[in-house]
Amino acid sequence: MLKEKMRYLAIILLTAYSFTAFSQHSDPGIHTKQLSVFQDSLKKFSYQIINNENQTERYDYNYKFIKTLVEALKTRQSFNYNFDSLNTISLLKSPDQRFRIFSWHVMNDNGSYRYYGSIQVNNPDGKLQLFPLVDYTDRIQNPQDTVTSNEQWYGAQYYKIIPVTYNVRTPYYVLLGWKGSTVRSTKKVIDILYFKDGKAYFGMPVFDGNKETAGNKRIIFEYSRQVSMMLDYLPKEGKIVFDHLAPPDPKMEGEYNMYGPDMSYDGYKLLNGRWRYQTDLVLKNPPSDKDADFNDPKNPKKMTKRVF
Repeated sequence: MLKEKMRYLAIILLTAYSFTAFSQHSDPGIHTKQLSVFQDSLKKFSYQIINNENQTERYDYNYKFIKTLVEALKTRQSFNYNFDSLNTISLLKSPDQRFRIFSWHVMNDNGSYRYYGSIQVNNPDGKLQLFPLVDYTDRIQNPQDTVTSNEQWYGAQYYKIIPVTYNVRTPYYVLLGWKGSTVRSTKKVIDILYFKDGKAYFGMPVFDGNKETAGNKRIIFEYSRQVSMMLDYLPKEGKIVFDHLAPPDPKMEGEYNMYGPDMSYDGYKLLNGRWRYQTDLVLKNPPSDKDADFNDPKNPKKMTKRVF
C-alpha cells in the first residue's frame, strides 16, 4: 500500500503543476471533440476499475484514469462537459455552478475500499483549478470530530450536494455519500464542504438537537452490508431524512455490522443555517433508496450504471 500511496501522490503533484495548462485551440467544437476522445479512454479505464478481477490491475487502471482525467480537465471549457458516459464515477455539480466534484472507489480483495476524487472549481478566467481528494480514512481516529482538508479526506462516493449559502457566516455545502467500509459493514455520511483562503475543507459543527451527534463535524452511519439504508434530501421541506438504524437484538447494541433499518425515520431540518435533529418522522412517500440502485457493491461486476 505504501507504493500505491506514493504513486498517487506523484499524480497529485502532476495535477498541482498543471493548473494553468490548456489546449491551445479556441474553437468550442474542437474542445468538445477532444473531451469526447478523453471520455472514451476514461470509460474503458473506469470499467476496469470496477470489473477487473485482479486488485493490482484495478489500481493500475485507476492511475491511468487519474492521469487521463487531469489531462482532459486541462482542455478549455471542460467544466461544462458532462462526462455522462462515465457510469461508475459520481460527478456532481453544485447548484450555484461554483464547482463540481468527482468521486469514485476501488474495491480491495479483502472487501474494503479506497476512495478517490477531485474538486474542479469553475473559475471566471477559465484557468484550471483542482483540489485532489486524498483518502486518509485509516488515519483519521475520530472522523465525527475532525475537520479535514482535501489532502486528508474522509473518503466517500457522493450522490447529492445541498448548498447552504444564506444566514451563515461561511457558506457551505452538505454532501451525502456512500462509503463501503468492510466485508461486514457499510457506511453512509453527511459531510460538509467549504472553501476558505483558497483551500477546501470538510467537516463543520452545524448539527444540533441530538445529544449523541451535537457538535459533530460530520454524521456517519454504519450498518450491515446485507441491508440498505435510505439517506436523502427533501428540498421542499428542507430536510435530510434517513432510516433509523437499530440492532436486531438489544444485546447487540454497538455491533454496527448487525444494524439495519427499523421502519422508522429520523432527519435534520435546516433552520437558520444549521441542521436540527428530528425523530420519528412521518414520510408519506419515502425517498427511493440509492443503495437499491447500486447493483450490490458486494458484486462489482454488476455495477454498470451511475446511480448517484
